[in-house]
Amino acid sequence: MSKRVTIQDIADSLGLSRNTVSKAINNTGVLADTTRQKILARAVEMGYKQFSYLDLESVQNNLSPSAPAKNEIALITTWFLNSSHFSAMMLDKFQLEISKRGYSMSMHIARPEDVAANRLPASLRLENCAAIICIEVFDSAYARSICQTGLPVLFVDAPADPGAAPLPADLLIMNNTDGIAQFIHHLNNRQITEIGFVGEALHCRSFFERFMAYRNSMYLCSLPVYEEWCITEKPETSSVPEGTNPAEYYLIKKIKNISKLPRAFICANDFVAIDLLHALNHLGRKVPDDVLLLGFDDSAESRLITPKLSTVHIHSQIMGFTAADLILSRIQNPDLNYRTCSCETDLILRESSEGMKEERK
Repeated sequence: MSKRVTIQDIADSLGLSRNTVSKAINNTGVLADTTRQKILARAVEMGYKQFSYLDLESVQNNLSPSAPAKNEIALITTWFLNSSHFSAMMLDKFQLEISKRGYSMSMHIARPEDVAANRLPASLRLENCAAIICIEVFDSAYARSICQTGLPVLFVDAPADPGAAPLPADLLIMNNTDGIAQFIHHLNNRQITEIGFVGEALHCRSFFERFMAYRNSMYLCSLPVYEEWCITEKPETSSVPEGTNPAEYYLIKKIKNISKLPRAFICANDFVAIDLLHALNHLGRKVPDDVLLLGFDDSAESRLITPKLSTVHIHSQIMGFTAADLILSRIQNPDLNYRTCSCETDLILRESSEGMKEERK
C-alpha cells in the first residue's frame, strides 16, 4: 500500500512551511497567487487525497483566470495626479492587483469644459471598459452623470453634497475623523483650548468630514467653536497680484481680519497647512511658537518643510488594495448593495505641534 501523502510531505517537497501549504489547500489566509498555484499543483502531482481525482492540467487551467472580455478599468480624474497626491502610491497598488485578474487601467482627464457640460473625456471608450474609478471628481452633477454610464463605478473620495441622495456607486474614503479627534483631545489635555479650522469645507467629502470631525470633537471636549477661527469658504482669488500664491494671499487677508488668533489650527490637508504656515510667517507669526498646525495626508512635503508638519497618515497601499477589491467584486456581482469603505489613518506628531510627543517612528 502506498504511503498516504500529508500536508507536511507537500511542504517538505517545496521547502515551505506546513502552515503555508495548509492555507493554500484549505483556501484560508492570504497567499500570493503564484504560491497558491504552485502548492495546489504539487498536491495534485503527489496524489494528495483532496485532489486525487483531478489531473494536473485541469487544476492549472482553473487556477489561471482567463482574460475578461472587457479588460479595461478607466480612471477619470479632473486633476493631474502627481507624486505628491495621496493617490499616487494607491494607484500603483491598484494596478498591480487588477493586473492579477487580467485587467489594465487607462487614465482620462476631464477638463473643466467636460465637467461643465457633463461630458465624458473624449479619450474614453465605454465599449472597452469593464468599470470606472473616479479620483478628484468633486462636482456633484458630473459625478452623477458618470454613474449613468451603466458601468460599475467606484469613487475614491466624492463630492460634498450634504442632504442629497447618495451616489449610486461604491465609495472608498480614508478615516477622516479619528486622527483629528485624537489631536484635539491631546491639545485639550495640555490646556490648549483655542483651536480653529482652515480649509474649504464643501470642496469634497473628505474636507467636509474633517471639518465635522473638528466641530464634533470640540463639542465632545466641551470647547467653544468660534466662527472667526473657521476659514471654510471657497477662497476668493479674483484680485490676486501677479506672481503671488493665490491661496497664501487669500489666507493673509483672512488672518489679518481675525482679532485674536487661536493657539492651534487644524487644516483640511497638508497643502492648506503649508499655505497657512507661509501666510503666518508673512504676518510675523511663527509655527509652533505662536500657532500649532495639523495637516492631513502625510504628503512628502509635510516632512520636508520647516518645521516638519504634524499630520494624519493615509495608508495608500491599503487603499489601493481595497479599491481593487471593491471594483473587481462589483464587476463580478453587479447587483450588490452599494458600499462605503473607510480605510484606517494614523495621527503623526511632528515639530509643528512641538511639545506634544516625539514623532512616531
